[in-house]
Amino acid sequence: MSGDGGPCPPTEAVIVGADLAAGHDGAAELVLRIRYANGVVGNVLLDADAGYALMRNCDIDSLDGLAGQSWRKILEGV
Repeated sequence: MSGDGGPCPPTEAVIVGADLAAGHDGAAELVLRIRYANGVVGNVLLDADAGYALMRNCDIDSLDGLAGQSWRKILEGV
């Protein structure tokens, strides 16, 4: 817990959401929203292969399951 009684801020970046989008070549891309330890939220784009690998690494079958996962799961198996 933080000093004010609230929850501790994350010590590393975590995925807070994900959506599918059409890439410039028409192929699907995964748009991840990542909250960094300083509270800033940014987007990261993954191609379809990397997106499927991320879902396998997280052992999930729905984009909703990505919320709360460590950004490090993106790197596993790369």
